[in-house]
Amino acid sequence: MRALLQRVSSGSVSIDGQITGCIKAGLVILIGVGKDDGQSDVDYLVRKTANLRIFADEKGKMNLSIKDIAGEALVISQFTLYADTSRGNRPGFESAASPDLAKQLYLQYINGLIKEGIKVATGTFAASMLVNIDNDGPVTIMLESPAKGGK
Repeated sequence: MRALLQRVSSGSVSIDGQITGCIKAGLVILIGVGKDDGQSDVDYLVRKTANLRIFADEKGKMNLSIKDIAGEALVISQFTLYADTSRGNRPGFESAASPDLAKQLYLQYINGLIKEGIKVATGTFAASMLVNIDNDGPVTIMLESPAKGGK
């Protein structure tokens, strides 16, 4: 699984001109699910997301987590995080999970963040969305669950 975290002062997602989710300070999180991903990948990314210290403390150092600042999360499904651009100019998505598996793990990730005490807003799985991001910093971090087989 892959998660692209963007520290934001605010973020929103809309579909057909209607806002379906919005947050104040926190993280906009784009989630991609690989075809071999499972519950252990979800658990790893939830733990890393909830505890990653990328928010400024009173001295201006990145030393606080989203939980520490009572931040919010806007979670958007993003299969294109698994784009393979190694051949030609058209990306391939063979490594991305099937829609059924991707939706299941996407929802488990959201539920995991909620269990961590994080307020979560979402987009709509597999919809065409317009995402507005007020990136703070800018700070953008890519997280990826460990490779299978201890690699």
